[in-house]
Amino acid sequence: MRPNSLAPIVIFVAGLGIGYFARGAMSTNDKTDTHAADLAAIEKLHKADIRATLAQNLTAMNSLWSEDAVKLDAPGSPVVGLKALREMYEKSLADCPDFKVLKYSPVITEVQIVDGWAIEVGTVEATYTMSAKDEPVSVSDKGVRVLKRQSDGSWKYAVVGLR
Repeated sequence: MRPNSLAPIVIFVAGLGIGYFARGAMSTNDKTDTHAADLAAIEKLHKADIRATLAQNLTAMNSLWSEDAVKLDAPGSPVVGLKALREMYEKSLADCPDFKVLKYSPVITEVQIVDGWAIEVGTVEATYTMSAKDEPVSVSDKGVRVLKRQSDGSWKYAVVGLR
């Protein structure tokens, strides 16, 4: 083999190597950007959750859940689906019309995001009254929440289990 015929092969292999490493560096940045965007969208969900819960806005509360959501921490058996969640919220409000949330503060200690799903672990600190004449009750529930990325990049609750 002549020295001249080796040069194109060396250049070709060098180009492949540079392309491979450049692609790897770019995909790492893409993953970092996607992760940052996911965390920002999840934080937006958290803020909407706090606003809806403090206001006891049933429509806003229901809009935070995915279509096939499961609420494991409801009284009785798990609540499955948006229609059942809405009915649970309406019944709770009808049973306790003077119920008021005074404080609602989720404290998420860990979030793992993989393939359009996020798992959160943490605590929810809350204070509420059942009626205007009742003393406030404070609770601290620990648990897990599973979130599902929506097609528009937003996130919704898919499974919630707090105790």
